[in-house]
Amino acid sequence: MFKATSAFIFTVLFFYVSSVWGSCVIDDREREVCSNAPVTRIAALSPGATELAFAAGAGSKVVAVVSFSDYPPAAQEIESVGSPSRLDLERLLALKPDLILAWGTGNPSEQISTLLRLGMRVFYVEPHSFSSIAQDIRDIAQLAGTEASGDVAASAFLKGISDLKTQYSQKPKIRTFYQVWDEPLMTMNGQHYINQVVELCGGINVFSKSPRLIPRLNKEAVLIENPEVIVAGGMGERNAHWLEWWRAFPELMATKQDNLFFVPPSLLQRPTPRLLEGAKILCEKLDLARSRRG
Repeated sequence: MFKATSAFIFTVLFFYVSSVWGSCVIDDREREVCSNAPVTRIAALSPGATELAFAAGAGSKVVAVVSFSDYPPAAQEIESVGSPSRLDLERLLALKPDLILAWGTGNPSEQISTLLRLGMRVFYVEPHSFSSIAQDIRDIAQLAGTEASGDVAASAFLKGISDLKTQYSQKPKIRTFYQVWDEPLMTMNGQHYINQVVELCGGINVFSKSPRLIPRLNKEAVLIENPEVIVAGGMGERNAHWLEWWRAFPELMATKQDNLFFVPPSLLQRPTPRLLEGAKILCEKLDLARSRRG
């Protein structure tokens, strides 16, 4: 009788605690994602999602990543389940994740749909603003039961952004072209979070009014806009060769004033807390360009 009563009490307490902890958040596709207990096995399907999971204090729970997930260094030791654009679903499912951080515009939609049909818990990670980066950190932390760590990271990020805004908000504006890719030539419009970084530093994105989030351009369009600054991410963390092509146009204002700058792409092209580090570098580059005005 005592054993049966004890088991019954334990069961009631278990479900009570689970229901008290149970948590729901809203992902970047406005979907509600819920869990009745802290998730313990996370699959991060983009390098940015991996960084956000670690920032949320849930790095020890990440069991799967994809190629190019190189930060923090501990991420390089985690099993890879393919590339962001082509997942190895068999390997991914074998790792039994209870939370999948999906990249909405980078992961194959049909593969993510398959995971959803199988009943997997999917949280879409695709922030487009400073505030949504911080919110994603907090939401992942909430699902993982690491709220305190997530709140510290999110608050520190927003504080750093606020400090930069105070420092650069009164600086003279400077027309800027940011090169996302080379072939085809791509940039971003005014809805993209990189545009927010440019504006934070006192820059004016010369293609901010483009109707597409990631416009494809020809080089003549850049020559017509004649930006005072060109910033490129390059193919790697130390490879600035994309800038060399612009040196062939001495009439271009950015070339004439030697305002051709490189920022490591992982610091600007991943919506993670390290965006703050990239923003500091970009702001310093734009300030240097201002100092070169006649």
